[in-house]
Amino acid sequence: MSDLYHLLMRLSDINKEYDIIIAGGGVTGAGIFYEAVQKGYRVLLLEAKDYAWGTSSRSSKMVHGGLRYLKQGKFLLTKTAVKERERLLKQYPGLVMPLKFIMPVFGHYGPSKASMKIGLSIYSFMAREKQHESFSRSEVIKKIPGIRQKNLISAVGFKDAQVDDARLVLRLIFEGCFLGGTALNYTKVIGIQRNRKGRLAAVSAMDEESLSSVEIKTKVLINATGASAEALHPFPMKKSHIRPLRGSHLIFPKSIFPLDRVISFIHPKDLRPVFLFPWEGSILLGTTDVDHDQDMKMEPFVTMKEADYLMEGLKHILPDFDLSLNDCISSIAGVRPVLSKKKKEASRESREHVVYKDKGLITVTGGKLTTFRRLANDALKAAKPYLPKPVSTNFKEKITAQPVDEISHQIPKGIEKRLSGRYGALGYEIIRQYDEELFCPIENTKSLWVEIPYAAEHENIGHLSDLLLRRVRVGLLLPKGGINLLDRIETLCRPYLSWDNKKWDKEKKAYIKLWKTCYGPPRKKEP
Repeated sequence: MSDLYHLLMRLSDINKEYDIIIAGGGVTGAGIFYEAVQKGYRVLLLEAKDYAWGTSSRSSKMVHGGLRYLKQGKFLLTKTAVKERERLLKQYPGLVMPLKFIMPVFGHYGPSKASMKIGLSIYSFMAREKQHESFSRSEVIKKIPGIRQKNLISAVGFKDAQVDDARLVLRLIFEGCFLGGTALNYTKVIGIQRNRKGRLAAVSAMDEESLSSVEIKTKVLINATGASAEALHPFPMKKSHIRPLRGSHLIFPKSIFPLDRVISFIHPKDLRPVFLFPWEGSILLGTTDVDHDQDMKMEPFVTMKEADYLMEGLKHILPDFDLSLNDCISSIAGVRPVLSKKKKEASRESREHVVYKDKGLITVTGGKLTTFRRLANDALKAAKPYLPKPVSTNFKEKITAQPVDEISHQIPKGIEKRLSGRYGALGYEIIRQYDEELFCPIENTKSLWVEIPYAAEHENIGHLSDLLLRRVRVGLLLPKGGINLLDRIETLCRPYLSWDNKKWDKEKKAYIKLWKTCYGPPRKKEP
């Protein structure tokens, strides 16, 4: 059995007993999966839709210490996040990248320069190095052309980091499979069975495509299904529940307003932080923080009200900047699972995670992308009483692959770093397929054509949307979702996907409809 075999298994192929089963293939579930496999447990991850289908492909892409949580007195949360940010920067170069921020300070609203300096000094202390600086009014005007000058005093700059959130999830899952774990997408946990003592004994799972189901023995099910967690395991404390909050972003071409750093500003309407930032050759504007009142079973979308809110904030900070929704090329909306004990303003709800358990059924929810490893370890700690002694393992050499020298010297170092960051040791499988034509960018994005057939062959593509919205992100980064490229994409993928002409036609139509409904500019979604 090859090391890549575990990436392509289906429900009928798997073992019928595991130490741990994880429901949910977002960053929390992926983090638990990777950590559990490394500890030597027999682990199965089941995702009802596609890996990173939910919030973990629709976040603000930031790996940050949570500067705003200092204002709320969440010092431990901030300290933990800063420590995890530094760890991720070291562990995933080429995937988690350092990013500069600049935040203008105004005299009539928002935080003062003094309070920002105090907060950033604490931030730097937690990172064990100075990571902030100050800019004079004239420097700010030069760095941010078109910025509102009325009541502008100065600005502060600081450092955080950025990630392709979906690729982080995929790397955790596929490297976990490479090390011996098993993961299935489009496979849903539909029930649990308990023994006479009430302890978890088995899980029922169903293949969403064939509708076939199996029963799998396990003493531990970790529920990491995010905003849907209570469907599997209701929260045990009265007057507490998971509150789904939607965060939305608008995406613009970078050519409209080239940025080398994040512009962080306070929205004048509700004094919430909003960001304008570069990502993957585009510019993102976000995020909102509103109750998610759409159907939880459907893909979320950005409403016109949210779009107007974001554009209002941008117009305030850059009053002379000629940008409108007509320039928007796409949008994304994600739903955050926040544990709510009492009704507060959405932005004031705690982002800390919570773990609760019931005789082998462990649920973890809440938290931040940056601290996913802490969530994973807390979930595994809660599961420990039900687990056998793990197998002693040493995976370090197995996941450290070396490039083929005669091939890698032909590839620019930036591309090699990007591929190894996004795919880990498996990235060298792509490098070994070096082809000058395929190692070119897909139009004006940073994605390479070679990533398309690689994903089709190795990364469990169930639908065309999996490929274009999560394996590579061209569906978000190109006008009209890149539909002009679908024929070439079909040609590259046909050797690896067993789709006939009818299936390809169906997938193309479904992708175009989905993009227009949930990922296109908001003006196209509402009459």
